[in-house]
Amino acid sequence: MVDMKLNTVGGFFALDIGTSAIRVVELQHSGKGWNLKHYSTLSIDNKLSESSAEQDRKLLGEAIVNVINQSGIRTKNVAIGIPSQKMFASIVEVPTVSRAELNATIKYQAENYVPMKSDEAKIDWAIIGESPIDKDKTEVLVASVQNTFTEARLDLLESIGLNVVAIEPDSLALTRALLPDGVTDGRIIIDMGDNFTDLIITLGNAPRLIRSIPIGFSSLVRAARQNLNIEPQQAQQLVLKFGVKPDALEGQILRSVDAILKQLFAEIQKSQKFFASKYPSASIGAILISGYASVITGLLEAISENSGVVGQVATPWQHVNVPTTEQANLASVSSQFAVAVGLAERTGH
Repeated sequence: MVDMKLNTVGGFFALDIGTSAIRVVELQHSGKGWNLKHYSTLSIDNKLSESSAEQDRKLLGEAIVNVINQSGIRTKNVAIGIPSQKMFASIVEVPTVSRAELNATIKYQAENYVPMKSDEAKIDWAIIGESPIDKDKTEVLVASVQNTFTEARLDLLESIGLNVVAIEPDSLALTRALLPDGVTDGRIIIDMGDNFTDLIITLGNAPRLIRSIPIGFSSLVRAARQNLNIEPQQAQQLVLKFGVKPDALEGQILRSVDAILKQLFAEIQKSQKFFASKYPSASIGAILISGYASVITGLLEAISENSGVVGQVATPWQHVNVPTTEQANLASVSSQFAVAVGLAERTGH
């Protein structure tokens, strides 16, 4: 996996700095799975995670310290995610050669695969394996992220005493947490956040298409607010409570967000067509729904109907033993932890 590693240490915890919340998770190996050691979440102002203002950076640092303290985590070693909209990722095919030759080839040709200059971005890659459509080719995942983003994030975390041991694209963490074991066909992972939706299509156990769609929960709330002429908080409550079922509130919510949903469905269908053209013999067995997409009533059914693929709510805790005392506490926020859990399940960090 592309992990943009910085150094190698012992135990670590995962940190997911989202748009409206910070989440931390620490796991412990248990046989083939994991035990949940510590976790916590803390809501933050939507502007904090994006702001470069010194006061906001200070507030964000304080919030991270607070959520770590309330979780009970003691280690200073941390793995962090890169939001998909902050990075570029592409799966490329290259002639099959030895691993050493392949690494050398990608290193010198990386700029050909990403829209960033090597002196302005951190570029990393991971060998996925033999191409399913050309036995003489190898598929490689190439990812890049602007130095300005990673440097600012590292400076912030080091300023509060944390030791960043790995940086990984959110899309890889989502795949690790949400993809069931033993899958051989294709799966579409849809994780809706506040402002963006991660769409990942996997084949076997590896991602083959990674996209960040600029449609999120806030898009639906904004459309409901404007079309129903109501306050933002009321719009948020209505979308969460009644969802997008055709019969909810006589269809008012669905009509108010219909244009946004059509955009989302069009992007999903576009991704399906790309996947089908690249892997014509592969089939997609299911759509795995996470984040806001899994809690907005009726959205799962609407996505399934428009994509023609059966949808199911994915759980990021499928590989994790969660103490019975915590299961009720996690129930309402479970789907928001996919990135943090996936980061925490990293091995070989």
